[in-house]
Amino acid sequence: MEILNFASVRPEWIDYNGHMNVAWYVAAMDQATDLLWEELGLGTRFRARGRATFAAECWIGYRRELFEGAPLSARCWLLAHDAKRLLVRCQLLHADEGFLASEAEWLALGIDLETRRVAPWPADVVRNFEAFAARHPLPPDGPPPRLAITGNR
Repeated sequence: MEILNFASVRPEWIDYNGHMNVAWYVAAMDQATDLLWEELGLGTRFRARGRATFAAECWIGYRRELFEGAPLSARCWLLAHDAKRLLVRCQLLHADEGFLASEAEWLALGIDLETRRVAPWPADVVRNFEAFAARHPLPPDGPPPRLAITGNR
């Protein structure tokens, strides 16, 4: 999924080295993930059902510096899911120049907000995952996943 020009590097994101601080790469990709969640049925409608996602693990790789004012785009893919977990990859790109600035993978858990416990994905959400993955396959020349869904936790 392409998420075009969703944000730009803010002045407060710049560190003493004159470039975007590492923490803000995660924050920027989290903003992109919010847009991905809407596409997957995990956004506002999901929360209205008393459900949410919590991040359980994150891997991030930094590839190139970003500077104040740089426009940001992202590409996101669904790597895997099971009854209660979802694994996604996002790439953060300079929207005008097209270069890869960073990439990340997140393992998210489906949560029942009333019990604050991990809960199975509703059937309609699983169908959203499957349809999204079919529409947006991971490029065959892309790097292999860093995280994996294995066994029960």
